[in-house]
Amino acid sequence: PLGVDAAALMHGAVGSIEDLTKIFGVHQAAVVGPGMGQFPEVKEVAIAVLKGGQASVVDADAITAFREDPKELFAVLPERAVLTPHLGEFVRLFPGVWEAAPEKLSAVLKAAEACRRVVLLKGPDTVIAAPDGRAHINVHATPFLASAGTGDVLAGIIGAFLAQGMDAFDAASAGAWIQGEAGRRIGPGLIADD
Repeated sequence: PLGVDAAALMHGAVGSIEDLTKIFGVHQAAVVGPGMGQFPEVKEVAIAVLKGGQASVVDADAITAFREDPKELFAVLPERAVLTPHLGEFVRLFPGVWEAAPEKLSAVLKAAEACRRVVLLKGPDTVIAAPDGRAHINVHATPFLASAGTGDVLAGIIGAFLAQGMDAFDAASAGAWIQGEAGRRIGPGLIADD
């Protein structure tokens, strides 16, 4: 809206879980996890947002919050959800899957089947898989994206596509490619805040 400071919206404080659910209740999509920190309340906040039912990207601290019981996270994921772990988060979220898989693609497909949602495993060869067996391997990346916060930016790009009504698998696939293209075009020196 006119007259609203975008930075204040992105970094503003919320007083309670009820306030948070009201905010997310009017939006088409949510990105949960980046910058939330490692606090016991993170799980409660993530559950409240995800139960709102809007399309969601679950990343970073929201993934870590469920490391003891990933099925608790899977139970509240809305239909159009994308999980965006890096390898360490993937191993915690899907215990035994990585170790048992013959290769990365099989592991991510198995994970998507297990949680019944889209999974994007970040890396120089990002793998995106849907529970229906669709998969993409995105190698359109650059080492310039291997810096702090770029995964959060990817989550935001995917969230923007979800907010426009895009299918979760397509949103994750397009987001990974577009982020790679931005990294290639801009080159060295790009940081997440840019």
